[in-house]
Amino acid sequence: MKSWYHSWRAAIRIARRDAWRFKGRSFLVLAMLALPILGVSAADLTLRSAELSSAQQLDRDLGSADARLRDPSLDGVPLLQDPKGEMTVPVGNYEEKPWPSGRTDVLAAVPPNTKSLVDSEGMAKLKSTHGLLNTQIRELKAADPMAEGIMHLDRGRFPQKSDEVAATNAFLESSGLRVGSELTARGLDATYRIVGAYELPDALREAQVNALPGALLAPLDKALAAAELPGTQSSTTYLVATSGDAGFTWNMVKETNKKGVTVASRAVTLNPPADSDVPYYEQEGKFDTGGSNRTTELAIISTVVGLAMLEICLLAGPAFAVGARRSRRQLGLVGANGGDRHHIRAIVLSGGLVIGAVAAVVGTALGIGLTFALQPVLEGWLGKRFGGFDLRPLELIGIALIAVVTGLLAAIVPAVTASRQTVVASLTGRRGIRKSSRVLPIVGLTAVALGAGIALYGSTVSDQVALVGGGSALAELGVVALTPALVGLFGRIGRWLPLSPRLALRDAVRNRGRTAPAVAAVLAAVAGTVAVATYTASSEAQDKAEYEASLPHGAIAALSPDSPADVPSIRENVQRLLPTDVRADVDRVVVGKRSCSSYGGGNCGRYEIVVPKAHECPLWMNDVTGEDPTEKYSKAERRKLAKDWRCTEPGGGVGNSGGDILIGDAKLLKVLKIKDPAAEKALANGQAVSFRNTQMNPPGDAKPAGDAEGGARGGTVPSKNSSENGSQEGSQEGGPKDGAEGTIDIRVIDAADIEAADTAMMEGKEPPGTVKSLPARQVSGGQNAYGVTMLVPADLAKKAGFTTVPLGAFYSTEQLPSDKQQQKLDGELAKTGGDIWLTVEKGFTPENSLAMLALAVFAGLITIGAAGIATGLAQADAEADLKTLAAVGAPPRVRKALSGFQCGVVAAMGVLLGSAAGILPAIGLRFTERRSQDQMYAQALDEGWSNGMQAAAPFVPVVVPWATLGLLLIAVPLGAAVLAALVTRSRGALARRAAI
Repeated sequence: MKSWYHSWRAAIRIARRDAWRFKGRSFLVLAMLALPILGVSAADLTLRSAELSSAQQLDRDLGSADARLRDPSLDGVPLLQDPKGEMTVPVGNYEEKPWPSGRTDVLAAVPPNTKSLVDSEGMAKLKSTHGLLNTQIRELKAADPMAEGIMHLDRGRFPQKSDEVAATNAFLESSGLRVGSELTARGLDATYRIVGAYELPDALREAQVNALPGALLAPLDKALAAAELPGTQSSTTYLVATSGDAGFTWNMVKETNKKGVTVASRAVTLNPPADSDVPYYEQEGKFDTGGSNRTTELAIISTVVGLAMLEICLLAGPAFAVGARRSRRQLGLVGANGGDRHHIRAIVLSGGLVIGAVAAVVGTALGIGLTFALQPVLEGWLGKRFGGFDLRPLELIGIALIAVVTGLLAAIVPAVTASRQTVVASLTGRRGIRKSSRVLPIVGLTAVALGAGIALYGSTVSDQVALVGGGSALAELGVVALTPALVGLFGRIGRWLPLSPRLALRDAVRNRGRTAPAVAAVLAAVAGTVAVATYTASSEAQDKAEYEASLPHGAIAALSPDSPADVPSIRENVQRLLPTDVRADVDRVVVGKRSCSSYGGGNCGRYEIVVPKAHECPLWMNDVTGEDPTEKYSKAERRKLAKDWRCTEPGGGVGNSGGDILIGDAKLLKVLKIKDPAAEKALANGQAVSFRNTQMNPPGDAKPAGDAEGGARGGTVPSKNSSENGSQEGSQEGGPKDGAEGTIDIRVIDAADIEAADTAMMEGKEPPGTVKSLPARQVSGGQNAYGVTMLVPADLAKKAGFTTVPLGAFYSTEQLPSDKQQQKLDGELAKTGGDIWLTVEKGFTPENSLAMLALAVFAGLITIGAAGIATGLAQADAEADLKTLAAVGAPPRVRKALSGFQCGVVAAMGVLLGSAAGILPAIGLRFTERRSQDQMYAQALDEGWSNGMQAAAPFVPVVVPWATLGLLLIAVPLGAAVLAALVTRSRGALARRAAI
């Protein structure tokens, strides 16, 4: 008596022999099964190797030190922290008192009997062979054993003297320098020699320069400084090594917290204390989102793996079906010698098992080998070094089993079909009469309707995005189930086609068991691509609508707020090197010394445009009670006020880079493309031009130009419309009308009154200062001024007593500057040594165009591959038909044409159905986003958060990427057909009469 073991053993031996005999078909299926395993195993190995353990991450962050001490800038008050030192809060309740702010002496908090190492970071502009390169400066004694592991030395050595530096390979590549070159910094006379090159294991692309503490950045102790970069701010932490084996314990961390310093400890991170022993959790609570993130990650991975298996089954299934038909005589002999149906099924299933097992081994081995060989490339792509080559056998075995399971699944339908054939039909080669299933189309239609309903519900009613994905997947599976019936419908157009395409379409319809899975495979690939492409195109359209231009398209701004002496040369260089047309020079207003900033600070004062009480937004007005202004109004009132003209703000731009007042003429209006002849005339007549209607004083409040009697230095200016009734006037009028003339008040606050002015503004009182009233005209039409608030003629500014300094210039261009022209300009501007704000408005640039192209190419390759597989199987399955064509006198080119049209027909049907199925999930996701953003917008209106950007309802469009669809619908089937025709032989081999 034979057991099941012996029958399966025999079936596997037969399947192995058949796979070896028909190497071409076996290799085809093997490649389909092995390629996904290769990719998934390589991805798993790459991600696991790049995923650092806590100990590995600490080695890169702390080197060999036990802890890193950091100043949280809480003025040294006692604080609480989480075990990792990422979350910090001062001890006590600060709702009724000011939040602590200020520097803390970290060195005073370093425990006794420990060694410390200073680690400072800052940014500076270093001179390269091309000009100036904004570079991170890190002052750390990298050669110290405590810093080992933070930086990996590549060649040379770390600096040992104050005039030596080391640089990352990324900096040397960007700057054009090398080890041994001299390095200088802008604004610093000292010269440094590059003595070594290193890399940051966690940031391979980081341009960084390493120096000894105090060599470049502003040091804590000026006596330690060999040089100092002017205007450079740095952040400093301290690496600490303890003398004991226990490291920096949790008790030591809490003691250090009492001195206002946070600690990232190696010992605490590796062995965290219990939650009950963490005071931070008691005061703030513990937040852990890792579980939900892990669930989402698993859901995504499961979906991707499931779709990949479905794709492979759809592609490999026809191959097993053709193999079973080609072996039907052998299977018939098994039945004639006493084998029953389960033996036939076992032989066909064993084919999937054998090829799946070989594919699992080959794919996994190639994945491991490829990852190992490409490790440097992968590390460069990720921008970080692997923690180690992390092989996880259980995960790799699980991935490999996917190939085995997929092979078995792909062989199920062919096995069942082969077992149902009679012995006579198998031995004679007759296929019999096969009827299409009437149940499958009903199931498909039901799945499509149900899936579309679930996706619609998830996008319009529920907040669960998973419903959109699940419903879309169900609808797509329904389309797959409908594919055989849809293929039959496509066959009806064959009567209007020429001979070759008619024969190809008829063959596809007659052999739906082979055609439908191939079409479904193309459908699945194209549907995913169309879904992503539609979502991407829609997001891109939204980004374009929300894009806020800094200037008119093609315009240029070259401004230097901190270096007035460099402005003349900047203006000339831009005009000389770029294709400019109109040049508009502008100056800025300063209060105090000519080197002062427009916004004050230090020993400088500031100015501000006085907004009349009648034009102030009620939602933003503070009063002496300190009460939140929005709490005074109901939700309905806040919604109404949020859209009030007083509570909206204009769009941004670079126009206010030098302050709210620009000194210039009508040329600036031409550059900004503001068409207002009356405003040009006003500037010529010595009037200011206002671009915001909230600035203009209400009628009847006009003052003579340059009037300084509105307030004395240190005094206050009476409110022009201080009554409550006045504060509500104009709310229904939409503000001063376009082209209105009046006055604008400018308050000048000297340095001595800055603090008093800030206090008064917080309390809702009138700040001290001198008010100057200027005649002004409102620009008509609400035209975009790109951030410019107010334009004042030079004569009017002089008459009002303003101190002005050069700021820069705005330019219109004949054509956009090329990259070469802009690089040449950057080199010239770098010679000035000042901070220059250069803006070239090139308009909205889509970030996803490359991704869209990659998706289209990917879909094309998958489609051509699936269609090519179906064509190859069709040729193997229909060899007798091709020989018949040759026998009746068909010319050789008919074979090529038929092969090409067979491939094109499958590709066209799959692309057409996939395009229709792929739009549904994208629409569902966009509707979900639209609903979410509408809710956020309504909440913003209810709570009075609205500003100029939020006043308009969110724009979340759905855009169909017609270019991508056209590429898929036309180019891909055409390319597949041409490729299939080219690789097909025009003459087939002569055939013998088949034995009966």
